[in-house]
Amino acid sequence: MSRRPGTPQLLRELNDRAALELLLDTGPLTRAQIGERTGLSKVTASQLLSRLQERGLIGLVGEQAGGRGPNAALYGVIPGSAYVAGLDVGPNSVTVGITDITDITGSQATEVTVDPNGQAEPVRVVHDALARACASAGVAEAQLSAVVIGTPGVLDPRTGDMRFAFDLPHWHEGVLDGLRTDLRRPVLIENDVNLVAIAEREYGAATDVEDFCLIWIDRGVGMAIMLSRRLYRGRSGGAGEIGYLPVPGVPLPDSVRESQSWGTPALAGGFGSLVGADAVVDLAREHGLSAPNAVDCVAAAVSSADSGFLDELATRISLGVASVGIVLDPELLVIAGELGRAGGSQLATRINRAVGRICPVTPHIAVTEVDGNPVLRGALYAALERAREELLDSTATT
Repeated sequence: MSRRPGTPQLLRELNDRAALELLLDTGPLTRAQIGERTGLSKVTASQLLSRLQERGLIGLVGEQAGGRGPNAALYGVIPGSAYVAGLDVGPNSVTVGITDITDITGSQATEVTVDPNGQAEPVRVVHDALARACASAGVAEAQLSAVVIGTPGVLDPRTGDMRFAFDLPHWHEGVLDGLRTDLRRPVLIENDVNLVAIAEREYGAATDVEDFCLIWIDRGVGMAIMLSRRLYRGRSGGAGEIGYLPVPGVPLPDSVRESQSWGTPALAGGFGSLVGADAVVDLAREHGLSAPNAVDCVAAAVSSADSGFLDELATRISLGVASVGIVLDPELLVIAGELGRAGGSQLATRINRAVGRICPVTPHIAVTEVDGNPVLRGALYAALERAREELLDSTATT
C-alpha cells in the first residue's frame, strides 16, 4: 500500500476510523459529542457520519433529549450488523458464547453448553456446537465475523495451529485449517489459560497492571504471562506450561497417569502433580476433610478455617509462584481457576506469606475477579477485537 501523507483521502480515512472506533468503544453518540471527542468541526463530523452511514457501518439508533429545541440524533454501530463466537472446549463439554459486535464486554452473550457425546473429531464438534448456539441466539451462522476457540494445550506461535493437548488427543496439527475451511470465516485457536489472562486484563484483577502472571488451577494446571499487557508465548508456544516445573517432594514430570478426579491424562510428576485435583483431595483427606472433590475440599477448609490444610496447600502453590517471581519478577500474580476462586483471600494471603519465606521478591498475589466463565470471556473479547479491527479497516477506501 502506497503512503499518501497529507492527502484529503487519507485524512478522511483517519477521521472515519477515529469516529467509528469511538462509537465502538463508547456506544451511541450525537454528532456534537463525536466532534467534541475527536476534535473535528461540525461540518467535518457531519460529513464523516454521512460517509459511514452510506457504507452501512453506522446508523441512527435513537435520540438524546437536551435543552430547548429538537432532540439530538444518536449515531451508533448498528446492533445485529455482525456477531462473534467464543468457545471453551474441554474433553467433556463445549461452551459457546454468541454476542453482538456492539457488546463491548461480551457480558450479553448467549451461552450454550453442549456434550460432544463421544464425538472426537474437532471440526464436527465445533461445527455442531456453533450451530446449536446460533440457533439458540437466533443468529444465522453467516453473520459470524470471527470465531475464537479456547483449548488446553500448546499452540505453534507461527501458525496458530495446535501442537498437542493432553486431554484433547484429536486436536493436533491441521485442525486450524480444517476449521477455517469448514466454517469459511476467520478462526483463531488460543490456549485456554491465555484467554483467562486476557479476561483478567480486561475485566478482572489486572485491569491497571502492565506485567502480570496468572496461575490456573482447575481441571489442569497452567500459567499465562502478560508483559506490557501483551501475551508472552515463547519461541515454541510453551511459555507458561508450569505443570512441568520440577519441584521437591514429587517425581520428575516424565510420565503421565489418569486423573482419578477427571478421568483424563495428567502429569505424574512436577508441579502439576503437587497441586492437581488428585493431590489436593489426598491432602484434604490427611486433614480430615471428606468433600468429594478438590474445589469442595478447599471451600470446606475456608468455611471451617482449617488452617493446617490451607497452609500446606499454600506452601505447595508457593513453589510455583516463587519460581515465577524469581525469573520474571511480575507486579502481580493472579490465582485463577475454580480452586483459586474457592480459596479466595484466605488462600492468597497464605500463599503470599509462604512465598515471602523462600523468595527474595514477592509479587502482589490476588484471586481472580472475572465473573462467569473466564475462558469464554477471554475468547469473546479476542473475537470482538478481531471483528472490530476488520470493521475499522473497512473505513479505508480502495
